[in-house]
Amino acid sequence: MSEDQTTPETAAATPETPAADPTPERADQPAGAARDPLRGSRTSGLWTGLVLISVLLILLIIFIAQNTDPVDIAFLGWEGEAPLAVALLAATVAGLLLAVTAGSLRILQLRRRVKRDQR
Repeated sequence: MSEDQTTPETAAATPETPAADPTPERADQPAGAARDPLRGSRTSGLWTGLVLISVLLILLIIFIAQNTDPVDIAFLGWEGEAPLAVALLAATVAGLLLAVTAGSLRILQLRRRVKRDQR
């Protein structure tokens, strides 16, 4: 048998190297995503985010327009009157701020721990 002929046994033992792909794939993208230039761009992500925010703002405007009845509010001795939508939105924002504060403190705690462990 000549050297340029391959048998099934030698073909399995020596795998062929694939041709070099001209478009390198990034580790943060799934396989095949780097080949399609129209997928996953920052602009498309921004566009999607703007559409979602626009829909949420429209729903928020509808919510405020439908809940304009005044309600009595009492908090730690303070008393007042405000539209229902404003009271609910203020409570929501206060809750979000508490959650963001707690989450930020936890992230800072973990970053300090990682820096300390790296030394």
